[in-house]
Amino acid sequence: MTPLDGLDHRPLRPIWLCRLDANPWPCGEAKLALRAAFADDRSALLTLMSTLQREAENHLTQLDGGRSNNLTDRFLSWAQPPDH
Repeated sequence: MTPLDGLDHRPLRPIWLCRLDANPWPCGEAKLALRAAFADDRSALLTLMSTLQREAENHLTQLDGGRSNNLTDRFLSWAQPPDH
């Protein structure tokens, strides 16, 4: 079981869109659910999201003809503690 298994809004790999609403993943609903699930362990959330960011960058770079994709805002900015 992975931390994403309990989410309704999971990524569709390798295109990294939400399986439920087709928005770029993590979509708004996924972000809310992840923040709630990791409310007491923000560092675990950041570790998970940075791992998923690397995976998504690899997939999307391959799909985009080798063009690099910077997904930091999409995967990490929202997961930072509010004082950052």
